Amino acid sequence: QVQLVESGGGLVQPGGSLRLSCAASGSSFAINTMGWYRQAPGNQRELVATITRGGSTNYADSVKGRFTISRDNNNNTAFLQMSSLKPEDTAVYYCKFGVTPTTWVAGSFDFWGQGTQVTVSS
Repeated sequence: QVQLVESGGGLVQPGGSLRLSCAASGSSFAINTMGWYRQAPGNQRELVATITRGGSTNYADSVKGRFTISRDNNNNTAFLQMSSLKPEDTAVYYCKFGVTPTTWVAGSFDFWGQGTQVTVSS
């Protein structure tokens, strides 16, 4: 069983930077792909960035060159470094971890964080 706790959201001015983190708590699991998603009012949830266990990354076109996803496997944590923020980046950001249990029910499961608000405004 896994819980994801997000932090780092807040209000930032255009052009500013913010770093989000997502830490998994629990035991008896391995984390596969980590990802960040976002959902703005009136919009569908969209993928922002993902990173595999081996460190391969992919990004939405809208954030390429500005956002960087990373992970700390020893601490079961994902990060999203956001730079050159724009008002259109305003959204609730959610982390999602793909999890494989080690001692509990077999299978693969997606776990989501609670969401953290990022507001980019002057």
